[in-house]
Amino acid sequence: MLEQYLPFVGLIIFGNIENLVLSSQGVVAGVNPLKLGIASICVVIVWLMIGTFATQLLFDYVDFIDFIGGLAIFILGLQAMIESVRGE
Repeated sequence: MLEQYLPFVGLIIFGNIENLVLSSQGVVAGVNPLKLGIASICVVIVWLMIGTFATQLLFDYVDFIDFIGGLAIFILGLQAMIESVRGE
């Protein structure tokens, strides 16, 4: 069963790291940590459900999904770094 998710391991790992980066940005910006934590958990659960069910449907497009997901993670990380350097 776990074998079907192996092509997505990179997205799982880096997606979770990106979630931590975005959460830390929220804390630095002064967002209520409890609300931020609840929102973060809800988003992770939604992505878990989408990933679980969409994996069976879109397995033929795994390379494309990995590329788009990796690009999105890279862009969000770059945006977070630029904002932190600017002090926004």
